[in-house]
Amino acid sequence: MYRKLLNTARQLNSLSVFLVFSLIFDGNIIDCTIVQMNIISETNIFLAVALNEPEKEKIIQLTSKFNAIAPDILPYETGNALTAMVKRKQITQEEALSAFNIVSSIPVRLVSINIQKALQLALSYNIYAYDAYFLQCAKHLSAPLITLDKQMKKIAYELNIEVVE
Repeated sequence: MYRKLLNTARQLNSLSVFLVFSLIFDGNIIDCTIVQMNIISETNIFLAVALNEPEKEKIIQLTSKFNAIAPDILPYETGNALTAMVKRKQITQEEALSAFNIVSSIPVRLVSINIQKALQLALSYNIYAYDAYFLQCAKHLSAPLITLDKQMKKIAYELNIEVVE
């Protein structure tokens, strides 16, 4: 019975379902709660996957049991980062367009955040507002954060935000 419930949970969404509780009575499971585990994924995570960076496989492994969530600025920041990479001649225009399409195809829930609180974080820690949006999102949703940015990880720890590494 337990195996059947676990398989059902996996079929619902193998990337995001996690079986957390079951009540057993006379050898039968009579209650089962399935919880969706969330992770706040920063722009550099999406770009590393889309651009086949060396961290890609580790990122996929670390995030495979989570639902990706990001502030609703993700598409704009992705576009900005890609055009900056083209200007620095790190990637071609075609690679930028392809990477944007790949990022756009990754399942992620975009959420609104309190920009005022994010701005306060940015000013308090002397960081870019874009970075503060992700930190505020993680803080507000009490969800772990995944990023490749060392400074952002340090600030997340200071804010008691779990960092997935």
